[in-house]
Amino acid sequence: MIRGTGDEQGDRMSRGIVGRWFVAVLAAASVLISGCAYSVDPDELPGVYRNGKTGGEIALDSDGTFTATDLSTDAHSGPANFHGQWEFIDSSGSDFVYLNIDERGIGEVSGVQLYARGGGKVAFSLPDGSWSLVLTKVSAQ
Repeated sequence: MIRGTGDEQGDRMSRGIVGRWFVAVLAAASVLISGCAYSVDPDELPGVYRNGKTGGEIALDSDGTFTATDLSTDAHSGPANFHGQWEFIDSSGSDFVYLNIDERGIGEVSGVQLYARGGGKVAFSLPDGSWSLVLTKVSAQ
């Protein structure tokens, strides 16, 4: 029986170690990614949410309406008051609440997404993560 040279055995060992590291990295990434997607019970969403720093708040009523006071929905808008209807969207990527804002004119944004973070938190945020406004539930509706 002829065995491979030391170099061949070393190559096989290196590939085995690299393969195990690759699997470990994939497993860790999977855990991290699944930790970013929050499972939310839509029946627990109604309530008043407030940001302690800005004082802005949103009330999600159980009848599907909402009222927002002194809230910024992105990095470039100042605090505003608005109201309308809300709907929970169960998405495979990230659950969110779609806010359909009443009385918006032509050229104005008529809807925004409020992301469910779990643990009694919701947030307005930019997709690249460069800005967010997290609101914490202070009372049920």
